[in-house]
Amino acid sequence: MNQLLNSVRSFAAEEDGAQVIEYALIIAVVSIFLVIALRGLTNGSGFSTFIARVTNCLTGTATTSCA
Repeated sequence: MNQLLNSVRSFAAEEDGAQVIEYALIIAVVSIFLVIALRGLTNGSGFSTFIARVTNCLTGTATTSCA
């Protein structure tokens, strides 16, 4: 029982897990920002339409303005 308590105490005192949580929060915030930014770029026409437009502009097969 004493060994179990010592293991729990050492686990609680360890700070390596805090960095992982911080990185996870940063990734979550960046992901949310990217979703919002991409939604704004698509102008309500859908993400697949946006990707098709970018593909057409990059390959030179666009029939509309790429600006």
